[in-house]
Amino acid sequence: MSERLVDAWYRGATWLHLLRPLEYVYKGVVARRRQAFLSGKREVWKAPVPVIVIGNITVGGTGKSPLVAWLGRWLSEQGWRPGIISRGYGGHSSRYPLFVQADTDPQHAGDEPVMLAQQTGLPVAVDPDRPSAARRLIAAGCDILLSDDGLQHHALGRDIELVVVDGERGFGNQRCLPAGPLREPLSRLASVDAVISNGNIDCTLLPVESHCMTLTPVHWRHLIDDVRYPASHQPFSGSVHALAGIGNPQRFFRTLTTLGVEHIPHPLADHHRFTPTDLRFSDNLPVVMTAKDAVKCRRFANERCWALDVEARPDQALVEWLTKRLEAL
Repeated sequence: MSERLVDAWYRGATWLHLLRPLEYVYKGVVARRRQAFLSGKREVWKAPVPVIVIGNITVGGTGKSPLVAWLGRWLSEQGWRPGIISRGYGGHSSRYPLFVQADTDPQHAGDEPVMLAQQTGLPVAVDPDRPSAARRLIAAGCDILLSDDGLQHHALGRDIELVVVDGERGFGNQRCLPAGPLREPLSRLASVDAVISNGNIDCTLLPVESHCMTLTPVHWRHLIDDVRYPASHQPFSGSVHALAGIGNPQRFFRTLTTLGVEHIPHPLADHHRFTPTDLRFSDNLPVVMTAKDAVKCRRFANERCWALDVEARPDQALVEWLTKRLEAL
């Protein structure tokens, strides 16, 4: 997605009205596809274990993956045996379902599944056919499933639908692709179970249970030897090169500013395919990046490369709500 188009969505550029005819076509396709599953014309596979979908209604980064990681760890603490399902966007495997390990090549599995496997230690299965991935995880002993970015993948039945919203950017001009950032009309929120805002948003405007979370920097991680330092104590001095191939690079750059890190920003496209050239600069300044980018850079990183790891911190009300919902399943 081009930066110019994304910027236009969120500042409400007037020229976007030229894309309205394409938006109507897109909305029609999305509505017919969803209705086909709701009406039974297309098969929905219902797993014999609970399925929680964590998704976006907008394109781009919202903090969804950190919430998936938190959910996986929290469910494990509650005595569940969770597994994570992913489409594996950006990856291409010769066989599916692909069981993802912490050292799986992200070119095969995609960057986010590898990152989730590293951060949680939980079973992660990638498959464009999500019911197939679900069956693989259930066979491995999982008794609850998290479907990452699965809101629009209706072939897999779900017990709970969670939508993560970027509290800083909200819903942009509130129009669907390509005239705006919405994957589905805002009316879709009325049918989900809860909306989790990453940052501040006026939750009173939402037609559904709503909660908040924050993304908290946890530590700096050296890509060469995995040595870690608290986020509040940066292991370098002076300016750094900051790389961000995520849906909202500016969020990463603002986090660095909050931490007092002077940086030269290098925004890249979401799921950017890194090469060694991306890490080469004419100076010897440190290079810092997101955890998602680090999984693609680690095999050719040098001693100047660091990742900033963050964790989702949901509000207590969300924890209590989830506990009650799971008890009722």
